[in-house]
Amino acid sequence: MTSDPTCAIVRTPVAPVFAEPRVASAQISQLVAGRRLDLLEKRDHWYRIRGPDEYEGWLHRGYLSPAPDDGARQSAHLDRVSLGCITTNGNGGRRAMPLGSLLSPEERVKSGEIVSVVEQPTQFPSDAGAITRSAQLYFEGTSYLWGGVTPWGADCSGLVQTVFWLHGIQLRRDAWQQAQQGTPGHADPLASRMGDLLFFSDRTDEHITHVALALGNHRIVHLALGRGGFAVEDLTDERDPYVATLRERFVTARRVLTD
Repeated sequence: MTSDPTCAIVRTPVAPVFAEPRVASAQISQLVAGRRLDLLEKRDHWYRIRGPDEYEGWLHRGYLSPAPDDGARQSAHLDRVSLGCITTNGNGGRRAMPLGSLLSPEERVKSGEIVSVVEQPTQFPSDAGAITRSAQLYFEGTSYLWGGVTPWGADCSGLVQTVFWLHGIQLRRDAWQQAQQGTPGHADPLASRMGDLLFFSDRTDEHITHVALALGNHRIVHLALGRGGFAVEDLTDERDPYVATLRERFVTARRVLTD
């Protein structure tokens, strides 16, 4: 890192973003390898950063590398996206790379899958069927982790943001922010269209605290603390008290996909 940089790139597979410039503070989000970010403020070895989704928090400089001077997209040489893989480099180093991370040129894929950034829009089109399939394929079995954005551990909005990014759509980070994007969906969650985002609240003021992705046919996929992680729910299942509570807490739906 230079003495006074204004931007940087995440160099580690996953970098935790903290609420305060100290490692004992709460993790509020994560950034994965290759993400370019703005450096807004420095305190000792910490930077207040703004990511591609405009989300701000604190990141230790140990997770960062200098960004290219030309300001190119992330860095033109980061042209491969991990779909979950293991890589090695010329020095024999081994790295597990999560979904959505960008591989550096020296990394060789030993196992798992990748896609080139050129082929990404074709392999991951921005349609509801493809997006809902990816949510279930890549996040099945994921444990709930506050602030997480990868299949190694994620929260509700982290799943939604990562899956939509994979399909070329940049959403905001938190559920309440995502609830301000797109256009209004159906007022009845049972009538939601595949690909819609459904928002819920466990607060009396109805501030959004949870998001799920509609699968169609009354079903949703989400990462829920109440389920311990990944779950697919049938919103018509009246025998399940968790589902009943979800329906009581429904606030609104948003449509971020165009027809």
